[in-house]
Amino acid sequence: MSKNNEKKRTPGVRKILLRGVFWRILFIEAILLIFSLLYRAMTEQADAMDLFWYGVRIVGLVAVIIAFMMISLRRFLTQRIIFPLEQIDRANRALHQEIESFHPVLLPGNTPREIQRIVWSRDEMLKKILTVSHERLNLIDFIRKTFGKYISSKVVDEILESPDGLKIGGSRKNVTILMSDLRGFTYLSEKKDPHEMVLYLNRYLEKMSEIILKYDGIIDEIIGDAILAVFGAPESHGNDPERAVACAIEMQNSLNILNHALDSQGFPPMEMGIGINTGDVIVGNIGSELRMKYGIVGATVNEASRIESNTIGGEILIGEMTHTHVEAIVTARPPRTVMMKGMKAPLVFYAVSAIAGSYDVALDVVAAPGEALIIRLPFHYWQIDDKKISEEPLMGHTLSITDTRMEAILLPEPALFTNLKLRFQFCREFHCFSDIYAKVIEIRDFNNHRVVQLGITTMAPEDRDVIRKWG
Repeated sequence: MSKNNEKKRTPGVRKILLRGVFWRILFIEAILLIFSLLYRAMTEQADAMDLFWYGVRIVGLVAVIIAFMMISLRRFLTQRIIFPLEQIDRANRALHQEIESFHPVLLPGNTPREIQRIVWSRDEMLKKILTVSHERLNLIDFIRKTFGKYISSKVVDEILESPDGLKIGGSRKNVTILMSDLRGFTYLSEKKDPHEMVLYLNRYLEKMSEIILKYDGIIDEIIGDAILAVFGAPESHGNDPERAVACAIEMQNSLNILNHALDSQGFPPMEMGIGINTGDVIVGNIGSELRMKYGIVGATVNEASRIESNTIGGEILIGEMTHTHVEAIVTARPPRTVMMKGMKAPLVFYAVSAIAGSYDVALDVVAAPGEALIIRLPFHYWQIDDKKISEEPLMGHTLSITDTRMEAILLPEPALFTNLKLRFQFCREFHCFSDIYAKVIEIRDFNNHRVVQLGITTMAPEDRDVIRKWG
């Protein structure tokens, strides 16, 4: 039954009481009238006319009595019973409309004790309910704000609002993974005060987090200076690859702005590589009843990590599936292919510089490196495989060098996209070079030689200054 029908069919306490009193008085008076007439007819042998006028007098008297009783009882019942009950009803209806506020019931002083006790019990119960409710809401708000700093606020909402939020298990979703990593941060952290480095890193992470949340991504993990973000979980927006690519471009542009701000504080510029991949993953609560986390697992995550590992500073690489989704609106270089360890098929990725469509954002123009210095400099190099540095040094020498690129002859020739550690075998003008980290980004034939082009990922600022002076 609807509320409107219930109101129409169910009368209020005022009508029920007054009608009940009226009909009961009328019934009693009718019995008295009939009894009086019968008694007069039997004892006084009155004729019909006498009985008629006697009945009229009795009816008039009954009418006066009923009127008096209804007027007096109506006022009495209204003041002592009906009005207090109507006050309780009004307060309850106001409570229904605004549950967060407490609405006390105002009763006359002569209200019966039982009704006063009902109101007192109601008020006490509501106070306790509202107190517990406010405490619970404050606790939930505290949980959202606190844990929202460790995991995405969307994930916190899903866990708190879903009845199965804490159950172990997950579901298969098609998402886009974004992985970013700073270049050279480990080297920088060895040179700077730890407190300064934490502030330095926090400014970077705060800015990147703002951008990811702006594009409706969720930050699944922050591992040191690396960020793992997901687009399409807990719910998909239908354009997850597009949002991820636009987000990555804005992240790179914002890093350039942040570098200018930090330059005055004596910090060297940061460089970041970003890898993006799209595919199916398992999303949900992973772990045990003792310790769990809301996370993602699957080959798509591993491939995104592999793609990111092939980036150099300032670069955005997207996987083949992501490129399929955004091909019509992105500006990208031709695909590159590399066979990665542990993979059955070659990894294909594209370097992206702009995206059109609803976001329409492009990488800012980065200052080109200075003119290459043609110079032969011998060095030792070590190959890095999964952050493990080979034990035996290998030989190589430069053909040309800038502060961001290097062309060299390496013996033996490393595979494409191999990470290397280089160490020059000399000191010049009282300056000894620190270790340089680079990535093989191209191998070509030139004058009967195999020339390896290296993208420098980490170089000490003082080393960059020396090379710029040479140029």
